[in-house]
Amino acid sequence: MARQRKALSLISGGLDSMLATRVIMDQGIHVEGVNFFTGFCVEGHTHAIRKKDKAKPKRNNALWVAETLGIKLHIVDVIDEYKDVVINPKHGYGSNLNPCLDCKCFMVRKAHEWIQEHDFDFIITGEVIGQRPMSQRRDTMPVIQRESGAEDRLLRPLCAKNLPETLPEREGWLQRENLFDFSGRGRKPQIALARSLGIEDYAQPAGGCCFLTDEAYSVKLDDLWRSRGTRDYELDDIMLLKVGRHLRPRPHFKLIVGREEGENNFLEGYRKQFTHLRTLSHPGPLVLVDGEIDADDLHLTARIAARYSKGRDAASVEVEIVPQGGEPQRLLVPPLAGDDMPDNWLL
Repeated sequence: MARQRKALSLISGGLDSMLATRVIMDQGIHVEGVNFFTGFCVEGHTHAIRKKDKAKPKRNNALWVAETLGIKLHIVDVIDEYKDVVINPKHGYGSNLNPCLDCKCFMVRKAHEWIQEHDFDFIITGEVIGQRPMSQRRDTMPVIQRESGAEDRLLRPLCAKNLPETLPEREGWLQRENLFDFSGRGRKPQIALARSLGIEDYAQPAGGCCFLTDEAYSVKLDDLWRSRGTRDYELDDIMLLKVGRHLRPRPHFKLIVGREEGENNFLEGYRKQFTHLRTLSHPGPLVLVDGEIDADDLHLTARIAARYSKGRDAASVEVEIVPQGGEPQRLLVPPLAGDDMPDNWLL
C-alpha cells in the first residue's frame, strides 16, 4: 500500500489558511500546522488587555483553528531570525512597515526546512491570487516558491487551478479537480466554501493581525528606530508599542501613558524597567518614561501625567515619580494645559 502523504500547513488563524487545510485533509492527506511567532501578531493579546475590546475573542486564533480542525499545531519562535526581514527587506515595504513579500518568503522557507527535517511531503498556504497587493500577486507567487526553496512542493489549494500544477498534483497524491480557482480581494467564495464545509465560526475575513500593516503602529516603530539611532528592537519594545498613548515631548525621551485600567495593569509589569509616574491626589494613569531625563524634563513629565488624570482641571496635582532603580519623590504641579501640548507630541 502507498504510504499516506503528509503536508505542513501555515496556520495564521484566519479563514483562508483554515479552509486550505481542511480542503487537503478532505483528500486523505495527513496535515499538521505550523505558526511562526514573530511578536508582531498578537491581536488576541491586545483584545484581552483593553476593556473596549472585551467583546472581541481573546483566543490565539492559530491554536483555535488547529483545535477546530483536529490537527497538531507547531508554534515556532522566530523572533530573532525575523528581525532581518523587518529591518532589511529585500523587496521593500508595503504601505507601512510591512515587508509582506519578504515575510512570505521567510515563512515558506522555514516551513520547507521543517518538512525536510520531519519527512513531510509538501507545504500548504491559504494564499489567493490578487488578495494582497504585495505578496499575493500572480507575478510574486513564483518569487515565493523560488526564494523559499520550496519550489513545486508549495501548494495553494484555494487558487491552485489558476497556477501551474505542483508536485502533489502531478504525482497523484491529491486530485486537482477538488482544488479551487479563487482570485481577487472579494471573500464571498471563501465564505461560501466555509458554509459548505460546515464551518461557521472563524476569524473576521480580511481582518489580518500583523501590526506592521497598521499605520499608527508603524509610525511608533519608526520613531523608536530614529530616537535610538539604530534599526533594532527587542520583544518588549514591540509589545509596548501596541499599548498606551505614546508621546514624545522632547527628542531624547518618550512617555507611554495608560489609557484605561487594562493598559495600566499591563504597564505595571514594565514599571521597574523605566522611570515611572502616577498621580496621588487624583486618579490617573501609569506613565512610563523611555529615555534619559533631567530635572526640567521630570517637571514636564509630571505635568503631563497630571494632564491625563482626573485632576486635569485642578490647580495642582500631586505626582509620585520613581526613577529606575531609585527612590520615589513627589511633586505638586499644575496640569499641563491642552494648548501647551503640540499635536506632534502624540505619535
